[in-house]
Amino acid sequence: MRIGIVTIGNELTSGRVQDANTAFLARQFHLQGWRVLVSLSVGDEEEAIAAALAFVLPRVEAAIVTGGLGPTADDITTAALARILGLPLVLDEEVLRGIQGMFARHGLNWTENNAKQALFPQGTEIIANPTGTAPGFALRREGKVIIAIPGVPAEARRMTREGVVPLLRRAFPGHARHAATRTLKTFGLSEAAVDQAVAGLAPPGVEIGFYPCFPENHIVLSAWDDHDEAAAWARLRAVEAEFERRLGGYVFARDEETLEGVVGALLRERGWTIAVAESCTGGLITDRLTDVPGSSAYVERGLATYSNRAKVELLGVPEETLRAHGAVSEETARRMAEGARRRSGTDLGLATTGIAGPDGGSAAKPVGTVYIALADGTTTRCRRYHYRWERRRVKMIASQAALLMVKRHLTGEKDPL
Repeated sequence: MRIGIVTIGNELTSGRVQDANTAFLARQFHLQGWRVLVSLSVGDEEEAIAAALAFVLPRVEAAIVTGGLGPTADDITTAALARILGLPLVLDEEVLRGIQGMFARHGLNWTENNAKQALFPQGTEIIANPTGTAPGFALRREGKVIIAIPGVPAEARRMTREGVVPLLRRAFPGHARHAATRTLKTFGLSEAAVDQAVAGLAPPGVEIGFYPCFPENHIVLSAWDDHDEAAAWARLRAVEAEFERRLGGYVFARDEETLEGVVGALLRERGWTIAVAESCTGGLITDRLTDVPGSSAYVERGLATYSNRAKVELLGVPEETLRAHGAVSEETARRMAEGARRRSGTDLGLATTGIAGPDGGSAAKPVGTVYIALADGTTTRCRRYHYRWERRRVKMIASQAALLMVKRHLTGEKDPL
């Protein structure tokens, strides 16, 4: 089946917001064995929307439109589609009651323009929006399906999985194939190095895709079978096992797993706790760890000990260590990790200190120098890294390396880096 995607919004065409929906939609459709033939972004103008549909519809069986379904004056997609297709707008009372109920449950003030989100072209099939106020809808026109969903990425993603894909499978049953997919998340190898490591591994019937997602590199394996989902999975698992063998310890998670989630699960499994002392990462590691539901079971505290004074007063780093070696040093990183563990009474203490830039470097310690230390009460491990990125990326990649150090400590993996 051929599909076209039209994303709508002045924020997209002006460059104020990056289009995140097209890539997600295309990926979901690819997993079904469907082909995205064309994708377009247009502004909030009826003429532009009409021109986009005039171009897309003759070339596809289904068109997916995102954006412009909200309550404000520039949300014109629903009315524009109705006029373009020659259909009257009809108020759906059940949808209206649902939107009003959502406002009431969350204690939000109701304004009459929100009722606009309950207006639909006549004859549409409503697509529920579990996380937002604006539902989507689908129209069937001359053997084709036109689907409109909100442009808010979180809403679009859930509605695509739970509403759009099932609707299209029902509408075009002969076009769906049985799919199996696995995402392997790696860290520590460049995209080129990953490609070289797995060269020649994808047999017929299995596709491999490389997706950089800084600071990670993701490998997506996809397999299809026209008749049997189990056959697709069997084909994929055989390839997956060889991919993991070749990539070894560089694979840290799969599919929807995150590194912080994997670390959290390992800590919970062992009944261990952790305290984090952060200098150059400024609380980013603690933020990631506590982004996992239930993290209070293992995260005891996080300290952004940015200044030397904080390192001394909160972690007990000796002043002579700072004078002799500096804040950015292996000696200071070790004392930070040990102090975090000792003063919080946790099983593990994790620490970072570094020079994120753009200033502050020297010949001996250039910008991008980071020390990461992990203490368990028996031994303290420390590694020095040098990153070539700008400030934000240095913080991100340092947080990744720190969490990976914890994961490998908990699993006993050898460090391949």
